[in-house]
Amino acid sequence: MAQPLLLDSTWRDQQKFENAEAVYQCTIAGTSSGGSALSSGGDGQFNNRMNTLETENKELKKIVDDMKKMVSKLESRVTALEGGKSSATVSKPAPVPADDDDDDDDFDLFGDDDEEAQAEAEKIKQERIKAYADKKAKKPVLIAKSSIVLDVKPWDDETDMKELERCVRTVVMDGLVWGNSKLVPVGYGIKKLQIMCVVEDDKVGTDDLEDAITHFEDFVQSVDVSSFNKI
Repeated sequence: MAQPLLLDSTWRDQQKFENAEAVYQCTIAGTSSGGSALSSGGDGQFNNRMNTLETENKELKKIVDDMKKMVSKLESRVTALEGGKSSATVSKPAPVPADDDDDDDDFDLFGDDDEEAQAEAEKIKQERIKAYADKKAKKPVLIAKSSIVLDVKPWDDETDMKELERCVRTVVMDGLVWGNSKLVPVGYGIKKLQIMCVVEDDKVGTDDLEDAITHFEDFVQSVDVSSFNKI
């Protein structure tokens, strides 16, 4: 029994039947005016609802029509684009395969660029090295020098000291400059030659001086370094 009652339209249209029941009761009671008022009130609400639905329906229909127009335009554009793409694909010539010689030429071309870049870098490097060397060469080089006093002793008191000094001063070396000299008594009438000189340390050594002076063995007995000072 419950299932047929659920399917009955009475339960679905309850408000409508309630209004009808109210009108019937008013008619029986002799108050048909009240029923008319209720009936007119219900009809007014129904009409308002229908007007609203009609307005919304028109708006929805307009929106649907606009969307259809937009979809139609999009379809036209897509069709035009696909048609242009197809024609472009058809008209585009097939790529010509490159010859092996062309590939070799391209490879050699890049190789030439690398060689040129390396050559340019090497050239710049050499120019910088040369500029640094020239700059360094222009700077004054500090030359180490020393002041030396030599004692040159003769064989005896009969030795010609003037000739001995002349022989000593004939010694010429690069970096050797002779200075003042004097005779200093040793004893028993013998005098030694004390002579000063300035030498460049990298060019002249005391051993070189001693060997050169003792070469005059007729006048020179020995040579000693009396003093040695760095300048």
